[in-house]
Amino acid sequence: MSPSLESAAETVAAQIRRQEFVEVLAHHDADGIAAAAILCHAMLRAGIRFRLRVRQDVSASDLTGESAYLLCDIGAGIADLPKTTMVVDHHLPLFTGEFHANPRLAGIDGDRELSGAGTAYYVAQKLGDNRDLAGLVIPGIIGDGQEIVGKNLEIFNDAITNGIIVPDRGLKLPGRDMIERWYTATHPYLDGISGEEQLVADFIDSSRDQTKGEEPLRLDTLVSRIVLEAAPKATLAGLEGIYGDTFHLQREVIEDAHALAAVIDACGKTGNGDIGATLCLRSSHDIDRAWEIARQHRVRVIGAVKSARPHEGVPGVYEVQDATVASDVADILSRDIPAEGPVLVYAKSGSMCRISVRSPLSSTVELGPKVREIAAACGGSGGGHNLRAGATIPCDQIGAFAKGWQEALAA
Repeated sequence: MSPSLESAAETVAAQIRRQEFVEVLAHHDADGIAAAAILCHAMLRAGIRFRLRVRQDVSASDLTGESAYLLCDIGAGIADLPKTTMVVDHHLPLFTGEFHANPRLAGIDGDRELSGAGTAYYVAQKLGDNRDLAGLVIPGIIGDGQEIVGKNLEIFNDAITNGIIVPDRGLKLPGRDMIERWYTATHPYLDGISGEEQLVADFIDSSRDQTKGEEPLRLDTLVSRIVLEAAPKATLAGLEGIYGDTFHLQREVIEDAHALAAVIDACGKTGNGDIGATLCLRSSHDIDRAWEIARQHRVRVIGAVKSARPHEGVPGVYEVQDATVASDVADILSRDIPAEGPVLVYAKSGSMCRISVRSPLSSTVELGPKVREIAAACGGSGGGHNLRAGATIPCDQIGAFAKGWQEALAA
């Protein structure tokens, strides 16, 4: 019988308590950075020293010496990690060590119902009263496209009760001003709007109430005009991502949850994970720099979507030039632009290719195991979720990988 999530969290927390110093490795997206920050807050309060590093990936060979390693939102899919490794993750599990907190091991849907940050929150609660950290779970939910259901909902409801999160309704687009919110829109990506700064400025100017002295912006008019512009090349899910439930995080340096998720995600993916982590550790010292990193990253993502090159002979496969944006481009092509099936985006990074694969919600193909199997056959590695997965393979194997992926989808 599988242990409950609570008992697994206690097992990991007890192992953390035994340490004087912990090496923390976090996945480089919003969920991973938030998960690590939650546990670093908890360790700091418990008097446990640590070093936090943000990584795109990790392997067993990276865990050297006698150090105690804690992997956040990464590591579950690596079977040969040292058995003493502590893993707090929600990806499909291959690691069989004792110190592994993962909702999937307790029969909980790690794609929809609990993120890496949410799992970290359960471990943090076993280290002490860390209820104020619940706000950091929300960027994990947003970043990984999860829903506020199941365990996510339990954390959310407790946070509202304790005044940590205040729910609201409004624009879900991150940005420092109204123009930036729209022209850097990548979640959702709005064809004809994203990347078009001057057009957005013109739409905003023409949506002001000319009958009033200060000409306040009429948001309903602006949203209507932008939706009409973007709708012909958008999905319903994309349009629904413009406006809806928002969350004020009362304890965080960036209060808007969608904005915090976007900023720390961009920092992580551009090699500035330390800056994203400091924001989650509630330091506002680098907040202006972090916002600018996020703006530039989203502009690059938009450019990559516009220039993505279809792979000849294999539908749904695209090449982009920048490996740091492949994951975001895959999200956009599968979520915000009408597509008939799964999407694969790859980018060359030296002799290796970084691959991101996405599948629509209606798909029954379990991507994580398929991608892992195909990547291994191509001399690389891969894995992930059922609907979102990634791989790293030698570039000269991209044709074989694309063929294997197509065959797996057709099976």
